[in-house]
Amino acid sequence: MNILLVEDDQKAARLLARGLEEEGFKVAVVHSAEEADALMDARFDMVILDWMLPGRDGIALCDAWRCRGLRQPILMLTARDAVADRVAGLNTGADDYLTKPFDFDELLARVRALLRRTEAKSTHSVRVADVELDVHRHTATCANRDLNLTPKEYAILEILMRQADQVVSRLQLAEQVWQVDLIAIDNLIDVHIKNLRRKFDASGSAVLIETVRGRGFRLCVAGHA
Repeated sequence: MNILLVEDDQKAARLLARGLEEEGFKVAVVHSAEEADALMDARFDMVILDWMLPGRDGIALCDAWRCRGLRQPILMLTARDAVADRVAGLNTGADDYLTKPFDFDELLARVRALLRRTEAKSTHSVRVADVELDVHRHTATCANRDLNLTPKEYAILEILMRQADQVVSRLQLAEQVWQVDLIAIDNLIDVHIKNLRRKFDASGSAVLIETVRGRGFRLCVAGHA
């Protein structure tokens, strides 16, 4: 597995790279957003990205990559530990967030978890009735027509579709989509669920998202609820 490590602290970068290489990873190290942007391509399986970089910061770089359609998992490293900072990092497209100082074993566990998650997603598409997810491109179609989902809408829909006919709690969505506690983004969940329902209705989909009072949400097919 190939990892791009973006860290301006050269000593910390050397130590991280050495530890990852000892675990069998191939690591390319750069120290600025500009170097990372010039190097980033499909050869890398994931990115470990420091928030505080000279000049252009990691948040701006992450956002730019996601806007260009780059889908490799990104683990953000930062000394910022406020909930608002975590939300900001995750909302720009980071997949996980680790605050400094951290234990190397924890970083290693998070790296492996992100790679396992990505590998699982890449093995097949997911389909429920007339809705199908392309897990390679992170797109969704209804009767072969694009649903034009935002990244967060797609992430929520994938969780619901992979657990079709089962109740998915608000806490599960908060932890899996935003990696934050429920209180921080409870209203955002409602907004995204509403938008998903609107797009299903506009496409004439047979798929429904039910609200299960006091428990969460359930994706099902009309007539089979």
